Amino acid sequence: MSSHPEVYEPCDDSFALVDALLADRTNILDHCPRLCLEVGCGSGYVIASLALMLGQELPGVYYFATDINPHALRVTRETLDAHAVDAELMCMDIASGLEKRLAGMVDVMVVNPPYVPTPDYEVGREGIASAWAGGENGRIVIDRILPVADRLLSDKGWLYMVTLTTNDPSQICLLMRKKGYASRIVVQRSTEEESLHIIKFWRDSDIQLDTKEILTTNKSVPARVKDSLISQFSQLSFCRGTNSNCL
Repeated sequence: MSSHPEVYEPCDDSFALVDALLADRTNILDHCPRLCLEVGCGSGYVIASLALMLGQELPGVYYFATDINPHALRVTRETLDAHAVDAELMCMDIASGLEKRLAGMVDVMVVNPPYVPTPDYEVGREGIASAWAGGENGRIVIDRILPVADRLLSDKGWLYMVTLTTNDPSQICLLMRKKGYASRIVVQRSTEEESLHIIKFWRDSDIQLDTKEILTTNKSVPARVKDSLISQFSQLSFCRGTNSNCL
């Protein structure tokens, strides 16, 4: 894997995200994605790992990756080349140049966002700081990514996202539920410095119907839903299987 002093190197969060993809690999293969996208590719570790774990069984998949840091794209290209896999790389903020081109086409989207709580002015700075600076509660970039993901994901699209406990992942799930997505924790991992959750989101027709009913009747999300979300994030678990711990 290539590296650069201004590019975030794989760490616990990167490893947890790849472990989540490996844990769900059988489901992803059955899912038969045609287009996979990583937002914020950094060193290329995640998108290269995804391409390698799917490549032999699904040779026709298209891979895309974006990053706001041009150094990251050069490092990602070198990492991909070292493993004889390929992806289309684009320098952009989140996926600002792809929302029309790939709208409703992404079957698997992976994101290790800048989630570290920092002063708001650090968000979007040049260089390596852009890889972790998340603003208040680490949510500024995450909250910008969620609607982009909704526009890019296909009807069968899956989103895998790294979150930190400080980001209030249960609230993130509630926000996505209002958009019609179910969710589950694929991997939960605690380190000396942080507690990470890798969450998988997918469109759920039953939730979409419930959401329409809520909007029509001007009701808030039922308390039982919020209690279910909170209880899930209070448990230390490692979840496997498509229907495990569905919210």
